[in-house]
Amino acid sequence: MTQPINHIVIVGGGTAGWLTAATLAKQLKVTSNTNKKVTLVESPNIPILGVGEGTWPNLRATLKKIGVAEADFMRECDATFKQGALFVNWNVPKNGQTHRYYHPLNTVNHSSYDFSLAPYWLMNRTSQRYDYAVASQSHVCDANRGPKEMTTPEYMAVQEYSYHLNAGKFAAFLTKHCVEKLGVNHVLANVQEVELDAQEYIVKLHTDSDTAPTIDGDLFVDCSGSNPILIEKTYRIPWHDISDVIFNDTAIAIQVPYKSENVTIPSHTIMTAQDAGWIWDIALTNRRGVGHVFSSKYTTIESAEQTLRDYLGDDAKGCEARVIPLKLGYREKFWHKNCVAIGMSGGFVEPLEASAIFLFDAAANMLADQMPASREHMLYVENKFNRSFTMRMERTIEFIKLHYCISDRRDTAYWQDNCDLNSIPVNLQENLKVWKTRPPTRYDFEQAWEPFNLDSYLYVLYGLEFDTKIEASHPLIVDEHLAAKKMTAVAELSEKLVKHLPSHRDLLKKVQLHGFTRI
Repeated sequence: MTQPINHIVIVGGGTAGWLTAATLAKQLKVTSNTNKKVTLVESPNIPILGVGEGTWPNLRATLKKIGVAEADFMRECDATFKQGALFVNWNVPKNGQTHRYYHPLNTVNHSSYDFSLAPYWLMNRTSQRYDYAVASQSHVCDANRGPKEMTTPEYMAVQEYSYHLNAGKFAAFLTKHCVEKLGVNHVLANVQEVELDAQEYIVKLHTDSDTAPTIDGDLFVDCSGSNPILIEKTYRIPWHDISDVIFNDTAIAIQVPYKSENVTIPSHTIMTAQDAGWIWDIALTNRRGVGHVFSSKYTTIESAEQTLRDYLGDDAKGCEARVIPLKLGYREKFWHKNCVAIGMSGGFVEPLEASAIFLFDAAANMLADQMPASREHMLYVENKFNRSFTMRMERTIEFIKLHYCISDRRDTAYWQDNCDLNSIPVNLQENLKVWKTRPPTRYDFEQAWEPFNLDSYLYVLYGLEFDTKIEASHPLIVDEHLAAKKMTAVAELSEKLVKHLPSHRDLLKKVQLHGFTRI
């Protein structure tokens, strides 16, 4: 039981596998400590799924930590800046106007944890949309401005940001960086057999490789996707299905080339609700990635593809559509014995809010920080990891469901069933009952590692015009003068940023030609 954990073996590549390899190799200093080693083995026959092309700001911190130059990453992965998401028609259009709201990545000059503007906005909600009243970033996105100045150093921000990226190119970029800069051993092979010891710990992988027929290890990370080799086929850890809560089980994706070099490149994801799902629209430097996420219970693949092509119009002519099944749910245990499931092998909700890559990255960082010194300490970390990621998956499911269950759309069975109480998690139901009497506060989010924070809930709740009775919220209204001052500051800063920040396209050109100042 005192066997040291020196060799970590990752099964599966893609974004999850290579982010995990990079994080572990950097933190364990495998290039300078001969006792520590990271090996990634991946099949040469399985293509990268690459559904998610949107990310969260945590990826900036990870790329910086593993020693990647931001401009190099952006050039090689066709990356653009992401400042949030624009939701279109998630409520019924009123007065002939398309329903729209942003979930921006930051509020710039306040946090609702410190002083919430929500109750003050609720007193006069007809005056301005919530995200416009509290967030400069919504105005910046409307004006197609970038999140930073031309002279802002790499990874630094004027407005909080993340990226849109080509998932296939990102995996290839990480592969090269991990092998050449971080000392990761890369094996192209298929795992044919998993060998366990008497205590049922994995000790060895048998592969079809002539150069690496066996791979010994101390800790094994399963990043092998939706049909995982270790956590499912070897350990048979049950899968908790969530299709009764999250209905969207299929995606159809189309890559759409630009017809002009001067086309506008939005710095936000556009998410447009449909009769049986929604369409994502992501702008990269050289193309758009557009897809329809839907429930096969409420429409057919053929009809869903036609909906997507109708959305794209002439831009879709000659473009091939790819059908991607989505396995919705998560493991009852993410860590078992000396095996940790990260990526789709551990769980997947759906692409809404781009939580997938965030959760992969969060798991890799927690594993690196909590790395047990030996088997003797492994059970402690296993229990902590499982509790943490069960909570993170549950909270992610609740937040995604929020977008559907408080919508006022009832035009199809899909939207009607999404509002059925039987499909809404009990914890979310209880929260919504309370939030009808007052807006959420920081005390509603007691877990330090919840994926979605107070501000995210406020953007969605009041973007979808959730009915909170302000009369019951008077105890939260403690300083109307300060609230008015903060809202004025948002308006003034918005005007200043829109005027002085470069266009998103000009900023991207600068990245391509000159890069950023290294820090």
